[in-house]
Amino acid sequence: MEMKKIFAMAASTIMCGALFAGCGGTNSSSNSGSSSNSSNSATANKTENEGGSSDSLIKVGIINNDPNESGYRTANVNDLKATFTKENGFDASFKYSLKNEDQINFAQKFIQDEVDYLLLSAADTAGWDSVLKDAQAAGVKVILFDRTIDADESLYDASIVSDMAKEGEQAVDWLKSQNLKSYDIIHIQGVMGTAAQKGRSGALDATAKELGWNIVTQQTAEWNAEKAQQIVQSAIDANKKFNVIYAENDDMAKGAVAALDKANISHGVDKDVVVIGFDCNKWALEELKKGNWNYDGQCNPFQSTYIKEVIEKLEKGETLSQKTIIMDEKGFDAKTITDEDVNQYGI
Repeated sequence: MEMKKIFAMAASTIMCGALFAGCGGTNSSSNSGSSSNSSNSATANKTENEGGSSDSLIKVGIINNDPNESGYRTANVNDLKATFTKENGFDASFKYSLKNEDQINFAQKFIQDEVDYLLLSAADTAGWDSVLKDAQAAGVKVILFDRTIDADESLYDASIVSDMAKEGEQAVDWLKSQNLKSYDIIHIQGVMGTAAQKGRSGALDATAKELGWNIVTQQTAEWNAEKAQQIVQSAIDANKKFNVIYAENDDMAKGAVAALDKANISHGVDKDVVVIGFDCNKWALEELKKGNWNYDGQCNPFQSTYIKEVIEKLEKGETLSQKTIIMDEKGFDAKTITDEDVNQYGI
């Protein structure tokens, strides 16, 4: 095993050099850093890995956000669990938290456990440099998924992400095209500092400043429907005038709509309040189809196939043609969405 580690670290050093040259509602136990291990390498045997031993499994540490954060996150977690199995040649361990400090601690522990790959969906974009340098020194390959981080790209091997800024721009461009008589917007933000929040907020902030749109309320609901409902209810109770709900995920849009319904305020197509969400949960797209919402921006949770292909290339010693892989995504308008769209893109 010691010789194996020496050769693994040497191969990782060569690969990192090649890549650098080529590129230039929440669950409280999850929030506190609970974990779920999909496999145990100590008990792996030949029949569990198509005739191989536990040593032949690729050891992967996966750090993600709370699975119950949203429908999007649940789909994302389930997708990863379905792919990174012993049957597919992996010994995968999973850790979850919405707190950056918890995730950094998880990463340090995975490095100590000598994983081959560290897969990371960061809770916050900042603060990762030190632990990623530790991973690099230990020969651990790092693959980002779902979210970007503020770190030099030499510190990770690949990044499979959505273009959150583009998601926001597409939604705001759609909103601009509606040519409303006025734009009085309740802006419900996700967890502050996340790539999704920064991208989706940034697009609205820039356009509101440019065109003089009125942001009536701008507050984080931390992806949570109940908190979003409270934010909108507070605006209603304060008699604030608004005609747009811009919620940075579907769950928060759902909570916002609950407050509107309670106050008998109409919403959706040709109604008093325009409703915008993100993620394309199937139930959310159904709301569009019914005309109860107006727009939903896609965020693709199915990233495991992309990650697996990257790992397979790195295991063969291949140089990646591109370090950052951005998935194609679209937005849906209630006036044009079809049943086929709901079935194909709903998560």
